[in-house]
Amino acid sequence: MSRHYRPRDSMTKPRIASGPRTFMRLPWVDDPVADEGRVDVAVIGVPTDSAVSYRSGARFGPEAIRSASILLRDHNPATGVDVTRELSMVDAGDAPVVPGYHELTLSRLEEFLTPYYRAGIVPLVLGGDHSLTIAEMRAMAAVHGQIAVVHFDAHGDVLDDYYGVKHFHGTMFRRAVEEGVVDPSFSIQLGMRGSVHPDDVGSGEALGYDVVPWPELASTAPEEVGRRIAARVRDRKVLVSFDIDFLDPAYAPGTGTPEVGGPSSYQALQLLRALGPLDYAGFDIVEVAPAYDHADITSHAASVIAFELLGQLALRRRATAAEGLSI
Repeated sequence: MSRHYRPRDSMTKPRIASGPRTFMRLPWVDDPVADEGRVDVAVIGVPTDSAVSYRSGARFGPEAIRSASILLRDHNPATGVDVTRELSMVDAGDAPVVPGYHELTLSRLEEFLTPYYRAGIVPLVLGGDHSLTIAEMRAMAAVHGQIAVVHFDAHGDVLDDYYGVKHFHGTMFRRAVEEGVVDPSFSIQLGMRGSVHPDDVGSGEALGYDVVPWPELASTAPEEVGRRIAARVRDRKVLVSFDIDFLDPAYAPGTGTPEVGGPSSYQALQLLRALGPLDYAGFDIVEVAPAYDHADITSHAASVIAFELLGQLALRRRATAAEGLSI
């Protein structure tokens, strides 16, 4: 009999007494890859912040997001999706990291994630600082070939180096193009704002990304943004990478590099709901640093963003199943 993993029922056991804190109260499964195709999504924490340039603390992000996520329910009335019925989901714990040895962490994370992509499991990665995304992109490309990226962030993360170091939390999307794991002509970056060094202006566009700065994004209807994203990524396997500093710090103060003048949490949810049924192969939510949070609002925002992304995956699976039936 096929097993379908779902959260614990909060109506039979209180959320605050549901055992060890897993994402959304999901069952903890140590090795989902070995579970013979019964898992659609595996939530994976990556507690690392060895590559930050300003405020550290994102290593505690996975724990904080998991704690906030116990409030999540099953059904999303805005999209009409019950993610727990559409998707078999587990929490797979944390990936291996080596504090203080950043490039070793990246290589171990790439090795850890690759079997998930091979097995057709979509990892929902909870960071951790944004530097970890290069390991995701390498692992995904090893299985699927060049991927497309939909990148929500206040910063483009396309710098050439920090202090002479090539792997930092502001360099990943340049490295990904240079290494050939991301095709920038199928990829889009959304939400960039704030002050930058003059040499950095236009860096994303020069690499081939479609860059939509926040002032332009703010004046565009979410539905139009969704159409632009779909036209960009087309049929490529997609990684959606969401840096929590995409949100204005009024809505997400608990992050390492806050950037004022950004969207509200509601505006972000509207944009995520407009993504549509892309060919999702992975998600990440990064840069949650709970030490700078208050009332856990950043962690709650991150958990709901994760929920919305899972909803988009569920809609994709539903649409794919319907196409199969109609053929």
